[in-house]
Amino acid sequence: MKRFVCLFSVLYIFIMSVPVSAQTRQLSSSETAGGFRRQALVINIESRVLEEENRVVWSENNRKVSIPGVPVGIQLAGSNVVVATQFTPYIRRDGNVLVAQGQIWLADPNTGVTYYTSIQTIPMEFGVPIHFYPLGSSQHLSPSIEIIITVSRYNEPSAETAVNPGNDR
Repeated sequence: MKRFVCLFSVLYIFIMSVPVSAQTRQLSSSETAGGFRRQALVINIESRVLEEENRVVWSENNRKVSIPGVPVGIQLAGSNVVVATQFTPYIRRDGNVLVAQGQIWLADPNTGVTYYTSIQTIPMEFGVPIHFYPLGSSQHLSPSIEIIITVSRYNEPSAETAVNPGNDR
């Protein structure tokens, strides 16, 4: 029995003294771009604030690169409103969809801060604009916020464009 304990102790000390390390390999941007290029999607997001008669008083464009199932988001902040939205494209055999999630904080001096959230699954076709109203339909509110999302396949020939599938989550 003493021999077994002694042998086990020596083996244990030997195993514990062997350094164990792991090495991770970072992928270069060209390797990442090449690996995701077939799946990559370009999501163009145009955010607009509309007043009476749908007159645009503010506009901003964003171009995001992602892969199916990975959300991209934007945040809009005004003097009394904050809108955070995420758009997640899904490519499916029975029809592509875009899942739009919105979170809204409205500040009112009389009632305080109010929080709203929504989620919508919207049928999607490549290159066809989708109109999303995080505060509701533009016909009922003035001013209103309109977000126009257009999803297309990533087909730029330049390998220099970095693909970041988790940008602005």
